[in-house]
Amino acid sequence: MVAVKAGDVDGALRRVDARTPVLLIYGPDAGLVAERARAAAEGAVADPADPFQLIRIDGDALASDPGRLADEASTMGLFGNRRAIWVKPTSRNIAAAVDAVLGIPLQDTSVVLEAGDLAKSSPLRSLCERSPKALALPCYPDNDRDLAAVVDEALRMAGLTIDRDARAALLASLGGDRLATRAELAKLTLYAHGRRAVTLADIDAVVSDVSALALDSVVDGAFGGNLAALDDGLQRCAADGTAPSVLLGAVLRHALALLSAAQDVAAGRSITDAVGGWRGLHFRRKSAVERQLGRWRPPVLRRVIADLQAAVLGSRRAPDLGAALAGRMLLDIAAQARRP
Repeated sequence: MVAVKAGDVDGALRRVDARTPVLLIYGPDAGLVAERARAAAEGAVADPADPFQLIRIDGDALASDPGRLADEASTMGLFGNRRAIWVKPTSRNIAAAVDAVLGIPLQDTSVVLEAGDLAKSSPLRSLCERSPKALALPCYPDNDRDLAAVVDEALRMAGLTIDRDARAALLASLGGDRLATRAELAKLTLYAHGRRAVTLADIDAVVSDVSALALDSVVDGAFGGNLAALDDGLQRCAADGTAPSVLLGAVLRHALALLSAAQDVAAGRSITDAVGGWRGLHFRRKSAVERQLGRWRPPVLRRVIADLQAAVLGSRRAPDLGAALAGRMLLDIAAQARRP
């Protein structure tokens, strides 16, 4: 049984030899699956651009013709070169085709199977995990250490440095899909081309989700009683086309999280500890939220939450009045926050 743990996949790929000619690369991170499958397939041959050395097969076509994979795998190279067969993902079951390949001797041929998120009971995954001639290699979204390594490598290759705060902001803006991370890093390094360092302003300009930043400005402006920040955020949300119901929903979610933290503070927990336990809170917003916890008490937040729920419902029932409802609600929250 050859099942590789997620943290050991890169090492396993470096140690692949002729005894395990079949590689199943699968998992929920489609970008990482594609990146590793490409590296494995192209790294197995001398010239990846040569179609006689690297054969690409669509998974759907293979499901319709299961014998094709064994035929391709048993074919000798025209000039004696190593060959690789790269099978692209499909939602259909190709276990029969792979089983046939595992039953024949392969000489100078590697088979790379690119797949989606396979359950443990999946026939293809079970087959490859049981076979001594295959490796089943899972790909999950990058953890903090993996993501940091990808970022550091990309910046080093571009000849760029980054300070601690900017690096923390960049890491907080990435993750979830390796290809998306690579694309964002490519944009960032191109934007900073010709300079020595990446700054926080570069990350805000290129990587950060502008719509999310505008929503944060609205939320923190309202609950912090900062009318200028609130007005700026509302204008940016309007320019982005953010629906009033979406805006109010974001404010409501923040109010609910703020209530939970405020209850912790009322029970004797420090504001710093309450904010430290706030899941998903960007580090740049921590000081703003700490100030909000100094202003808001649970009974008042419960009334605000009830009003917000009514406003969200009203904005959905009467979309034409949504902007007016949102504006009035947010101004009321800001006015409440400014009271002693």
